Amino acid sequence: MTYELRVAHLYGDLMNTYGDVGNILALNYYAKQIDVKLTTTVVSLNQKFNADDYDLIVFGGGQDFEQEVISTDIQKKKPELTRFIESNGPVLAICGGFQLLGHYYEGANGEKIQGVGALDHYTLKQDNHRFIGDITIKNPENGEVYHGFENHQGRTFLGQDEKPLGTVVEGHGNNGEDGTEGVIYKNVYGTYFHGPILTRNANLAKRLLIAALKRKYPNADLRAQEALPVGATF
Repeated sequence: MTYELRVAHLYGDLMNTYGDVGNILALNYYAKQIDVKLTTTVVSLNQKFNADDYDLIVFGGGQDFEQEVISTDIQKKKPELTRFIESNGPVLAICGGFQLLGHYYEGANGEKIQGVGALDHYTLKQDNHRFIGDITIKNPENGEVYHGFENHQGRTFLGQDEKPLGTVVEGHGNNGEDGTEGVIYKNVYGTYFHGPILTRNANLAKRLLIAALKRKYPNADLRAQEALPVGATF
């Protein structure tokens, strides 16, 4: 049986500053290995997002100008995005996408840019400084290690019911203070990893795909798909 998953590439035409479209390519790569067909649709400005139309969301990063424009438009999508997340819909959110799923982030001039508040974190700015460089984190619950590259001015602080994607082994992470990087809430995975993250971390790509399959096909026998070995290179 060939399974089908529908991917919403949220603002994929605007939020791709750091090559995050590579995460779409990576998902396709692994999906083919486990007989899953992906159909990807860019959902952008002035376009409706209906939670029932998609099985997985990818939300990339962008620069301040694009994020400010999106922060207004995404409020119209807030109810359906929140419904998707609360019904265990899998989401990969990178940098600006990660920030916009929270309550707010501070722009370069200190202005507060509203997110959708679907997750409970918030992001403050740094003055004349960025977190840049290679980063390694380890998830304390499943033991998985993730490698990547971070480049962000924001300092994100997690809120209620949020867990970090991992604890920092090397690098700065969410804020350079508490040793956390990224977020996990239900089936949402947020992170500051660029590169893009899924090209170097097949285990995370697999988690997203399996979560989407289990949600869409709750009665299917997915043991063959779950047995996919991770660590393949692109």
